[in-house]
Amino acid sequence: MSRPLAAILGGAVGAVALVGIVILIIWFCLCRRSVSRTSETGSSDPSVRSGRHVGFEMSLREARRFEMEELSMATKNFDDKNLIGVGKFGEVYKGLLHDGMLVAIKKRSASPTQEFVDEVRFLSSIQNHNLVSLLGYCQDHHTQLLVHEYIPNGSVSTHLYGAAQLSREKLEFKHRLLIALGAAKGLAHLHSLTPRLIHKDFKTANVLVDENFIPKVADAGLRNFLGRADIAGPSSDVTADDIFLSPEVKEFRRFSDKSDVYSFGVFLLELLSGREATETPSPESSQSLVEWHHRPKTGKQLHH
Repeated sequence: MSRPLAAILGGAVGAVALVGIVILIIWFCLCRRSVSRTSETGSSDPSVRSGRHVGFEMSLREARRFEMEELSMATKNFDDKNLIGVGKFGEVYKGLLHDGMLVAIKKRSASPTQEFVDEVRFLSSIQNHNLVSLLGYCQDHHTQLLVHEYIPNGSVSTHLYGAAQLSREKLEFKHRLLIALGAAKGLAHLHSLTPRLIHKDFKTANVLVDENFIPKVADAGLRNFLGRADIAGPSSDVTADDIFLSPEVKEFRRFSDKSDVYSFGVFLLELLSGREATETPSPESSQSLVEWHHRPKTGKQLHH
């Protein structure tokens, strides 16, 4: 293939990808505009306000309180064979409840608190087709556990660039488009709540897919359990998680729906490129994909 033809084809592919990103971002913004705006006058981070549950407009259902014995049996005493990951909250185990339901159980060492129960009660009330449901909790001595629905097909990041690169061939463009739209709907639902819930940790690894590749956003509001200690300040060493944080979060620790939209944009970049946002676009570059896309475009760069 001649060099001019290759350049034209490369430019066309890049243009299609750019148009796709623009269309999806516009769709997401329009979706957000259509939701309830009754909380616009409140804080951009209502989840940290005192008395959040006072006047809460959703009907809070009682979160299921699991017994430690039941969760221990479900995971065969938290056997390493059932360990499926380690996240910010702690270790994540696959469990089979006595009624035959598969669940994901997150476990950490922490003293029991009423604040933990209140947060679980709030988050478990949020139900949406594109969100992973929080089913309940357990507090036992110095251990806290969260019980979520189990999503069998893993995270989008695993399918795109994970160690196993599972089913890479299955992620055709139509699948990626459906994943993008479903993830946008999940975020839009969180932002439509009164008070709205900011995800605070949206990333490709937190978008899970079921056996039909229907996306479900995971870990919404999880940072509310963790506080602010896990957020790094400005640094030249950008980690896979930090790359999803907007500048105002890294600089001032200010979360908002806009910071979620920024994270969603990085997610789209990974989804369409199939690469981690921390990667460099070429061996000669020292910039990440996010930095590279943010750079000023000169005439010389456009020709290349």
